[in-house]
Amino acid sequence: MKILILTDKKYIDEIVHIHLQTFDGFFLTFLGKGFLKQLYLGFMEHENSNIIVALENDKVLGFIAYSEDMSSFYKYLVKRKLLYFGWYAFIAFVKKPTVLIRLLSAFKKSEEVQRPEKYIELASIGVMPTEKGKGIGSQMISYLKENIDLNKFKYISLETDAKNNEYVNKFYCQNGFILCRTYETKQGRKMNEYHLSE
Repeated sequence: MKILILTDKKYIDEIVHIHLQTFDGFFLTFLGKGFLKQLYLGFMEHENSNIIVALENDKVLGFIAYSEDMSSFYKYLVKRKLLYFGWYAFIAFVKKPTVLIRLLSAFKKSEEVQRPEKYIELASIGVMPTEKGKGIGSQMISYLKENIDLNKFKYISLETDAKNNEYVNKFYCQNGFILCRTYETKQGRKMNEYHLSE
């Protein structure tokens, strides 16, 4: 197995497939494969964002999507991919009109992630369900830490569900992340925010 920064767009469909299996029932998953494909292409294309993959026999076993400037990343998505996202949002709205409020709040995301300090946002991490428990996620996090200059950033940040998510929360703690706050979203979802700093 090798872990590297993704440079070939041919693997995006595999990343979307892993996302769909890892985040079943989540809002972004509900928006569909087309939306997710544009999202992960955005991580590849944006100058301050990237995707790390674990590859074996030319197959993606896991991935991490991250950004050194999430506010800029969201602005990039709105500027470059608004038509795509508008179309997928419309389809989601037709399927479930109650998602409208959630969709509108997504456009404010670039403001919500602005912070005075420089930090890295680990936006998404997924491992094929058949490969879980083999240390792939931990190896990708180690690769991320080794390949960024943490002197330039105060911490690596991530958010995950606080409830009914013991395995994931334990995984982050085992990899050196420290719980810095628990909060509730406007939708009533209880979230944990973790930081990792050297």
